[in-house]
Amino acid sequence: MTEVTILYFAAVRELVGVSEERLQLPANIDTVARLVTHLEALHAPLAGRLRSVRVARNETFVDATEPLSDGDTIALIPPVSGG
Repeated sequence: MTEVTILYFAAVRELVGVSEERLQLPANIDTVARLVTHLEALHAPLAGRLRSVRVARNETFVDATEPLSDGDTIALIPPVSGG
């Protein structure tokens, strides 16, 4: 099993209710895209809301096809607005 740390920021953190969690992932959760789908199922308030969120793996922004490895830190960073 792959274990990852998920960091939630801003509005995503508010929806989940925590800023960080460690997860043991099932074997089929092996890419960022599958992780996002898994998180939306795990945390009902996230359902359908992660499409515009940027994902960083070990402090580098990645796309949905990026593979996951044991020990990764995944950050979910929603878009910010400001002026």
